Amino acid sequence: MVNIDQIKKLREETRISVIECQKALKETKGDIEKAKEFLRKKGKELAGKKSSREVKSGLISTYVHQNKKVGVILDIRCESDFVAKSNDFQKLCHEICLQITAMKPIFVRKEDIPESILAKEKEIYRAQFKNSDKPKDIMEKMIKGKLEKYQKENSLTSQTWIKDSNKTIEDLIEEYIVKLGENIVIKKFVRYEL
Repeated sequence: MVNIDQIKKLREETRISVIECQKALKETKGDIEKAKEFLRKKGKELAGKKSSREVKSGLISTYVHQNKKVGVILDIRCESDFVAKSNDFQKLCHEICLQITAMKPIFVRKEDIPESILAKEKEIYRAQFKNSDKPKDIMEKMIKGKLEKYQKENSLTSQTWIKDSNKTIEDLIEEYIVKLGENIVIKKFVRYEL
């Protein structure tokens, strides 16, 4: 039997709604650690369902690094003004601005990288391996690996979160989608540096 203290503890640790915490605890027979894992798995599923919902509200969030030489402007959207004004949403905005400041992504998503840039990168990698004595199929795998690394490093949502190496920015956004109950989409960002 699930008690109120367990629900309260799970809610405090995950910041997910009381109802979802209660469901997770019932499903895992009161085991808080298993309930957290259950919520994370369910979160991916919920985020997928919410991704088709229209984002009509949001914020323009800014961050200027303490050295006053790096700044970020972030356009991030959600479904309602109520969520946009919430502390949780603003915290997410801040975390994403910090990520952009530190990791210097160029694109929001992998899909945003133009084919012409990917083709140019492949060309560069081929030139690097031109004098290699490796078999052609091995060289192609190496080029593919380098290209995947380029995409991951240069697209914000694919990057590993600077505060938790077990999560990507996409994972972080999905957690907030579950927590806030609304679709969240990064539309664009600009990073300035002197």
